[in-house]
Amino acid sequence: MEDKSQLSNQPSTLSLTGKTILVTGGTGGIGEVTARELARQGAEVIIVGRNLERTQAALQRIRTALQSPPIAGEKDQQAIVEDPGQVDYLLADLSDLSQVRHLAGEYQQRYDRLDVLINNAGGYFSNRHTTVDGYELTFALNHLSYFLLTQELLPILEARANGASARVVNVSSNAHHGATLDFDDLQLEHGFNGWRAYSSSKLANILFTTELARRLAGKPVTANVLHPGFVATNFAKNNGLLYRLAMPIAHLFALSPEQGARTSVYLAASAEVSQVSGVYFEKERPARTSEAARDTETARRLWEISAEMVD
Repeated sequence: MEDKSQLSNQPSTLSLTGKTILVTGGTGGIGEVTARELARQGAEVIIVGRNLERTQAALQRIRTALQSPPIAGEKDQQAIVEDPGQVDYLLADLSDLSQVRHLAGEYQQRYDRLDVLINNAGGYFSNRHTTVDGYELTFALNHLSYFLLTQELLPILEARANGASARVVNVSSNAHHGATLDFDDLQLEHGFNGWRAYSSSKLANILFTTELARRLAGKPVTANVLHPGFVATNFAKNNGLLYRLAMPIAHLFALSPEQGARTSVYLAASAEVSQVSGVYFEKERPARTSEAARDTETARRLWEISAEMVD
C-alpha cells in the first residue's frame, strides 16, 4: 500500500454531530476508548460486544466518562463538544458467521445510516480452535468477521446521507511484517502456531483493505487500515497463566489505550483523510507495509476465497 495522500502536520478534528459509527470490539481497550472519543466529538456510537454483562459495563463507563470533560492537559483526549453523542450496543460473537449476518441485519433495522464502520474486534489464541462454521478461530474472528460485516453493511454505507464519504477503518498490526498466506493451508491444520495465525490474520486485514479500496474506487466510501501500536490491554490474557503473568511486564513498555486509539479516531474523524483510501497508517501517518501486504494478486485471491468461505 503506497502513500498517495497529502496530509498536513496538524490534523483537523471534525464535529461528528449527526454521524453514526459502529465499533466492533468496543467493550475494552482501544475499541472502548475509540467509541468514547468519537462520541465525545458528537457521534452516535454503537459498540459491539460478545458478552452482555461486559458490554453493558463498557457502555456505562463510556456514558459516565462523557458526563465529564477530558482531563486538563491530557494530550491523548480529543476535544469535547457541548453535546456528546449517544452510545448504545449490539451483541454478537463475531467468530460465528451467522451472528455477523444477524448483527448487520439488526443494525440496519435499528439505524437508518452508517457513516463509519470500525472493524476493531480481534484476538490471539495460542492453541488451535475451530468455530461453529469449522474455520480456525483466529482467521475467522480477525479476518472473516471484517470481510463479512463490511460486505453486509456496504449498502447502508453507500446510501448514507449527503456529505463526506462514509469510511471503513480496519485495525491491523505491524505483526503482519514477515507473515505470508498459505492458500493451501489457510486454516493452519498442519503445524499450528499462535503467532503465525495472528500475524497472518493481520496481513489478511491489510490485503482485504487494499482490495476493498480498489473495488470502492469511484464510490462514496473509503477504506483504510492501521497499526495501533503495542497497547496495554487485556489482549492475549485468555491464553493461560504464562500469558497472564507475562503481559503485565510487557505492558510496562506499552502504549496506553488512549494512545493506541488515536489513529482509529483519526481515520474515523479527520478531514485530512476524507478522500484517502487504501492506505496503511501508524501514529496518524501513512506507513510502509511489508512486501507481502502490497501483493495485489494475493489480495484479489484472498477476496475470492473469503467470499466463498462466507457464502
